[in-house]
Amino acid sequence: MDGGVHRGVSPPEVDVPGSASAVAAVIVSYNVRDLLLACVDSLRQEGIDHIVVVDNASVDGSADAVRGQPGVEVVALARNLGFGSAANRGVARTVTPYVAVMNPDVVVEPGATKALVATLEGDTGLAVVGPRIETLDGRLYPSVRTFPDLTDAAGHAFLHFVWPGNPFSRRYRMLDWDHALAADVDWVAGTYFLARRRAWDEVGGFDERFFMYLEDVDLCWRLRRGGWRTGYQPAAVVTHAIGRSTDQTPYRMIAAHHRSLLRYAAKTTTGRQRLLLPVMALALVLRTVLAWAQRAARGRPHAAP
Repeated sequence: MDGGVHRGVSPPEVDVPGSASAVAAVIVSYNVRDLLLACVDSLRQEGIDHIVVVDNASVDGSADAVRGQPGVEVVALARNLGFGSAANRGVARTVTPYVAVMNPDVVVEPGATKALVATLEGDTGLAVVGPRIETLDGRLYPSVRTFPDLTDAAGHAFLHFVWPGNPFSRRYRMLDWDHALAADVDWVAGTYFLARRRAWDEVGGFDERFFMYLEDVDLCWRLRRGGWRTGYQPAAVVTHAIGRSTDQTPYRMIAAHHRSLLRYAAKTTTGRQRLLLPVMALALVLRTVLAWAQRAARGRPHAAP
């Protein structure tokens, strides 16, 4: 696993006629009816006329709330397949050259779609581009990060419990990087991104062995291996209400996160470092227990990894 070199990404300096018509949107939803409605409305305000809502067996009426809306197609799954599997099913129902993939707890700010399309149009080597993501109170959400090496991964994994601002976490989460700059990055969060269909199809979309978490990291890692790049474009902004879906089953999500960490490590670690995988597995079991204890003690949502 390596850290990326951050080269400049062309900003959206040119007009892109009909940019919204080149984009379909896929929302993976789970029991957040009110947020889903706001997300769909923001996409329609952007002029996107094909929105696929893949509902992971919600019980709050989410699917019925958006079914029948103009331009909205609902795929109601019989069981919760997780984020990547559901997103793949949604993307498969679209035909546009670009597809936006997102959580339901985002609102796309005006002009974001045009800015992201212009970025992909201006650089044919980019496979995926992510926007600036902000929390409801206007703070930056660190949605662009590095592929961590084992040292940074271990430091971030354990020190953040007692020292959130430790240098390993800051380096991995790129907290000291200027998020006002458009640039190449290692990976962008699946919270919201715009993908080039040709690149998506080349790598087969998300790896469905990841139920939740790390599917976005893995996607960008596989794209890089295929010769593609990932970009960040702060001229596009989305607002993110963090954790409304995952907080419904927090302990299950913590476990899923750590299973995905081990799967990603096993998939990307090479050479002699693979000898450390059993140690990593034990360390992740310990970290899972610590995260469960932290969640129980504080009585608040599991922090973003």
